[in-house]
Parts: sequence; C-alpha cells; structure tokens
Amino acid sequence: MRERIVHPINPVYDSNSRILILGSFPSVKSREEGFFYGNRQNRFWRVLSALLAQPVPESIDEKKALLLRHGIALWDVIGECTIEGSDDASIEEAMPNSIKALIDNSSVKAIFTNGKTASKLYRKLVFPTTGIMDTPLPSTSPRNASWTLEKLIGRWECILESLG
Repeated sequence: MRERIVHPINPVYDSNSRILILGSFPSVKSREEGFFYGNRQNRFWRVLSALLAQPVPESIDEKKALLLRHGIALWDVIGECTIEGSDDASIEEAMPNSIKALIDNSSVKAIFTNGKTASKLYRKLVFPTTGIMDTPLPSTSPRNASWTLEKLIGRWECILESLG
C-alpha cells in the first residue's frame, strides 16, 4: 500500500562535517527505529566501521558519535514522498530535503550517494541547488546481494580521501 510519508529522522552533522553521505529515503525498519540504516541486514554500519577501523556501533548515540567524530554528515535526499513499504522503485511525488542548508552550516565539500536511486534523485532534485556533484556508491542494502561486504568496503574506500 502506497502512503505519503514525511521523513522522520533528523540529519546528523555539525560544523566540522566534511563529507555528506545521502541515502534515498528511510526504510520501514529505519522509520520504526528512528535512525538511518535500521535494518540489521543493511551493511552500511559494517562498511563504515571497517573503513574507519572502529567497532560497529549498536545504539543510535554510538552511531551519531561515530559519524561526527570522523567528520561525516548523514541524511537522505528525499524529505517527503509517496512510497510503498521500503521500495525505492516505488518512490513518487518526491520532495527533497533542504540539503543546501546542511551544506551551508557545515564544512561539507564532498557528497556520496548510497545507491543508484539516491544518486538519480540527488542529481535531479538537489544538485542544481548545491552545485556539488555526488560520487555514487553501490548500495549497502541487502537487496544489492551481488555486492559482498568485502567488495562494498573496497568501493566505499574512496570516502577516506575526502576525510583526509
């Protein structure tokens, strides 16, 4: 069943955030948990932890601390849309989050998108206001089964250059 949903999770960033990682829109599990990548099968936190040589955070506070400690901002491209469950392919009537305001209030110089849908939506709806081209990365979603954890870590390693 399709429903109109307003993004329920605040962005994570501060004035020291140097990169921004954008997903498309929170999954049902993430919306229930109240934080990004709440589905335990999603490999986002494992990929990020491996790259930063840190333990995988468990609580929301630990996840926020990991991001901020390493200069990483996290949000989603879409602020409101019609969606069926967690299916990115069903997103319609998408309205973007105010990503330009986040960039203006941080030190973000590089944007990475988690998956093809996030990149497509960013380029269509947000790039014209930010002028910062995204670097698309393979989705950490369990639906992207052709990418093993090791392959994801290898491809996502490019974020480290921007964190310098």
